[in-house]
Amino acid sequence: MRHNSIYMRYTAAILCALLLWSCGGAKLAVADEQMERGEYYDASRTYRGVYNKLKKREERPLRGEVAYKMGLCYRKLNMSARASAAFQNALRYSYPDSLTHLYLAQSLQSEGRYRDAINAYQDYLATEPRDAAVAETGIAGCRKGMGAKASPTRYVVKQAKLFNSRRADFSPMFAGDDHDVLYFTTTNEKVTGSNRSEITGMKKGDIWVARKNEQGQWQRPEAVEGELNTEHDEGIISFSPDGSTMYLTRARREPNAHTGVEIFTSQRGDAKWSAPVKFEITADTLSSYGHPAVSPDGNWLIFASDMPGGMGGLDLWRINLKERAGTLENLGEFINTPGDECFPYMRADSLLYFASDGHAGLGGLDLFRAEQTPSGGWNITNMGYPVNSASDDFGITFGEGESGYFSSNRGDGRGYDHLYSFVLPDLKITISGMVLDKDEEPVPNSVIRIVGDDGSNQKAAGKADGSFSFPLQRGVRYVMLAGAKGYLNAKQEFRADTAEVDAEYGVDFILASINKPNVVDNIFYDFDKATLRPESKTALDSIVQVLRDNPNVTIEMASHTDRWGSEEYNQKLSQRRAQSVIDYLVAAGIRPERLSPQGYGKSRPKTITKRLARRYPQFKEGDVLNEEFILSLPEEGQEVADQINRRTEFQVLSIDYHMY
Repeated sequence: MRHNSIYMRYTAAILCALLLWSCGGAKLAVADEQMERGEYYDASRTYRGVYNKLKKREERPLRGEVAYKMGLCYRKLNMSARASAAFQNALRYSYPDSLTHLYLAQSLQSEGRYRDAINAYQDYLATEPRDAAVAETGIAGCRKGMGAKASPTRYVVKQAKLFNSRRADFSPMFAGDDHDVLYFTTTNEKVTGSNRSEITGMKKGDIWVARKNEQGQWQRPEAVEGELNTEHDEGIISFSPDGSTMYLTRARREPNAHTGVEIFTSQRGDAKWSAPVKFEITADTLSSYGHPAVSPDGNWLIFASDMPGGMGGLDLWRINLKERAGTLENLGEFINTPGDECFPYMRADSLLYFASDGHAGLGGLDLFRAEQTPSGGWNITNMGYPVNSASDDFGITFGEGESGYFSSNRGDGRGYDHLYSFVLPDLKITISGMVLDKDEEPVPNSVIRIVGDDGSNQKAAGKADGSFSFPLQRGVRYVMLAGAKGYLNAKQEFRADTAEVDAEYGVDFILASINKPNVVDNIFYDFDKATLRPESKTALDSIVQVLRDNPNVTIEMASHTDRWGSEEYNQKLSQRRAQSVIDYLVAAGIRPERLSPQGYGKSRPKTITKRLARRYPQFKEGDVLNEEFILSLPEEGQEVADQINRRTEFQVLSIDYHMY
């Protein structure tokens, strides 16, 4: 549980005791003393006994006050449903403290009852307009929670059943870079000592460890070796970079005194952990210090404390481990709020994860990612559903990549915490397509290269059927080049989307043959003219791109006419049309010595290819569209044949221009 003696915040003691009366007064005084010492479990049971003996009508004010205090205990024990009921009873009996509305709202939010929680936050806002920020943050969190399941992150979260007991298990921490040893805190029935905690009703926490075997499978956890675990509460740990020093949290329990927590260290030697030694931060003995997190460079210790000088509740602080004097500092208002910030985890020197109920979240503690900016501030991001829930989510540790473990009490009516695994699956972003020739036939044995502006460089061979596929990264600009023996290269450029969703892009390459003419579709002229029409621009620009992608190639640009008109007329018209294409290419920056115009008139009728036979089923592959063949066709077929013969083609003349 996050609110037991070593794990969470400790509110100020209740300063005003109830007046004693003849029936049950002694028990009420006991309950007050128990809560003042932080013994929330015992206090809740004592308050419950007192509450049940109070008369509903005659003792309404006292019944309201006891219900409120009982709600405070349940709130500390993470029993959200019981806390909500207690605070509702306090309001029903007209308990005057406006915080009742706030605590009711927070408890309802932790139950996932977001609409009811918003109403309670609005009631609190009406009674305490000066505390608008707290209410508005809560309302924002409720609205976030209402839409969380409809827009989840890509994280996959599962309960880590192997590590969990029937009690509370929480705050996992990997040891070492191999991520094959996992420490965590547990209150299972086998922990050290036999006494139950007055704070939680469970046994006091111990530190346990699980290891992977040679096959990479997790083995059942066991208590750590050495003198680490005692009859006190121990847990919530971090390690020095070399793994030789453990920083841990231990409860400070003294009879008839407030419960506090302190940070201790233990040394690793002979495969065992030594007896913990207190780590001195300040001379202040009234404040609590816990949840240690060592920075990856080993220079800083980040921890949670309620010491004076913070923003309220628990704040995150840091102190230099190399030179402690004068280095203690609060992490500031970007991180800390009037609520609680706790359970820090430093993944990198400028990347911090922590739990908070003061930033807008789904309920209880949420996990947040904080990335330090060049100016020294922090960008704070809620990790979203399903890592976060309406319940408490805290104590994260990362293993390989975007995977690891964290703690949560979601789905447990007793408020017990359990370990959960999380992983962010790799995005499946691919680009696939076909490499074809101008007749739309597959080009076998092609080679495709793809270069990204992230520095990636991939190369693959196309399959026999012309297909290919590449994995991509999101948000990267790519240039692709496809080529094959006997064909000119073709280039494509595109940018992968930045959206965090699986995606598949499709692109086909059409390669021009070196050994045969290549028809250029969609080049249009006005009747009996050689002037290019505007709608020809796309096709002409494609020729420009081919010549730019293949700078060592020279070509003949040929124009053909249909069978109508004289040989001399058609030859001259086709020559002028070929020249108009050449003029366009030169104007686009292609050197004229790479280009040769040639008009063929009607002297070279088209031979039907597989592509044309598919498009025009009235013809078969190999048909030659000469005048004799065309005259044998019906009138409609003659018009189609004439249209096919009116064409513009280019033929590769050489592939070594300016190579030597």
